[in-house]
Amino acid sequence: MRCPYCRHSDSRVVDSREAEDGQIIRRRRACPECGRRFTTVEEAVLAVVKRSGVTEPFSRIKIMSGVRKACQGRPVDDDAIAVLAQKVEETIRARGVAEIPSHDVGLAILGPLRNLDEVAYLRFASVYRSFDSLGDFEREIAELRAAKSDEGGEADQRAGRTTK
Repeated sequence: MRCPYCRHSDSRVVDSREAEDGQIIRRRRACPECGRRFTTVEEAVLAVVKRSGVTEPFSRIKIMSGVRKACQGRPVDDDAIAVLAQKVEETIRARGVAEIPSHDVGLAILGPLRNLDEVAYLRFASVYRSFDSLGDFEREIAELRAAKSDEGGEADQRAGRTTK
């Protein structure tokens, strides 16, 4: 690492610390030439590859903006949207890849959004999956109903009740 003061091409690491749950590493460095100290911050950059092939840095703010649009007029607060965006980022970073297709980011949003608000999920899915007809909505609603009835049946089984 080049010294920002004297431009010497080398430096010595004096101390390293993790920040933001290990996503960032702060290093305290010393220049052997001028003796001054400085701090560097290292962050693993996650890039999103768009359909056009252009890459851009992952943005939790963009996730929150898209989900907020889907939740417009719904009883969903900003804290819940922020938690959803954090879950999405954690899911994507857990893959351990430097670049991720935008399609995969959308898939990572759908699951948590489905649990947060079904209407917002349908709104987001209709844009994300490019619904073209009423049939697309009907299929998605049928899947939501089937998943909900499966969850109800599982809850009954856990409680020791039988369903007919």
